[in-house]
Amino acid sequence: MTALFSQRTVSRRTLLKAMASLPTLSLPTLLQAQTAEMTLSIPDGSPQQLAADESFWRTVGNYYDRTEGIVNLEHGYWGKMARPVQTAYLDATRFVNAQNSFYARKQYGADLRASVASVAEALGAQPDEIVLTRNATEAIHNLLRQYQGLQAGDGILLADVDYPSFKTTVRWLADERQLQAVEVQLPWRASQQEILDRYVQAFEAYPNLKLMLLTHVSNQHGLTLPVAAIAEQAKSRGIDVICDSAQSWGLLDFNINDLNVDWAGFNLHKWLGSPVGVGALYMRRGSLAKIAPYPGEEDPENTRAATRIHTATSNFAAMMVVPEAIAFHQKLGPANKEARLRYLRAAWTAPAEQMPHIEVLGGKDEQSWSGMGAFRLRGQSSAAEVNQLQQRLENEFGIFTVGRFGLADGACIRITPQVFTSLEEVQQLVAALEQLA
Repeated sequence: MTALFSQRTVSRRTLLKAMASLPTLSLPTLLQAQTAEMTLSIPDGSPQQLAADESFWRTVGNYYDRTEGIVNLEHGYWGKMARPVQTAYLDATRFVNAQNSFYARKQYGADLRASVASVAEALGAQPDEIVLTRNATEAIHNLLRQYQGLQAGDGILLADVDYPSFKTTVRWLADERQLQAVEVQLPWRASQQEILDRYVQAFEAYPNLKLMLLTHVSNQHGLTLPVAAIAEQAKSRGIDVICDSAQSWGLLDFNINDLNVDWAGFNLHKWLGSPVGVGALYMRRGSLAKIAPYPGEEDPENTRAATRIHTATSNFAAMMVVPEAIAFHQKLGPANKEARLRYLRAAWTAPAEQMPHIEVLGGKDEQSWSGMGAFRLRGQSSAAEVNQLQQRLENEFGIFTVGRFGLADGACIRITPQVFTSLEEVQQLVAALEQLA
């Protein structure tokens, strides 16, 4: 049995027959046996040198199914699975469907723990600090609702660059518990120092602040915030920090310890390329006392992060192929991915900044940028104007984008290439921007 599945060359038909005849075989063994071999060879050189190697990135693109009929520059919603991950996911789906509750009740727990361990290792955390969720929204909402350190009159901080759903939840929490909701408004082009200064000004102006939501990379325009520096300033004033890292892991190369936060929510189905419906909650050891267990769950000693989430029945197969997604991400190289995505962003923002009719939103210095960016026509920042612009790009130029509407100074078009996006596709956007004049 074991010998059969240790051969990576086993055929799909053989695998599926074996799946039906060996109901007690663990899924990780099956997946390791059948995952398509990754022949991708990483050339020598720095990530910055590799970022401009179009031949290499065309090879990377061959690992993904392409969107037909449109140039898709809207990959901030959720990310495609690479073919090896997709293959593993489809086989895992068949396996779970065939084995049903017999597998789910007897063996899924061990496979889920293996997925948790792979996330923890890649993130630089401990397995008991990680809980898999359905998305970052679930993780962040639970952290906000179950935080126990607030009393009437306390302040809670948010920012215009935060995810709209989280801003809504913060304001609801403020109304529900008679708190003061304080909003930081950041410039639409900002440097690391300017961002830090705005937060410190808010800390000093509102000494009643006890909790803050802090975004790592804004979903609006890709602005990267100096999370560690802001968190240090907040903690020195007794302000707890919940970090929204929904967009950042896989877009940027970092370790959880680089953020200097106790709690964070992540998506694995955006820039890491897992199946849709997988996120993660991070809770640093020793930090659980301030976050109540999910209603009805018990953790009297505050040692079990898993009690802070109750996902009920979720997509077994999606959760189980997380190690495959992380393996592909690691093979490609987190630093290589970040460099390529920054390169593609600069390929359109640099010429766009020279166009008098275009406003480019995001970072003022490179540290404040990510691979995402945003723009709008100068003087046209209403939702209606940005929606019209999105339709023009799609219908006149064959470029798919998305409007974002949460910034204090107006709406914008977000541009999010992926590692399989070609330089030629980004250049089509540049040509379209020129014609928008």
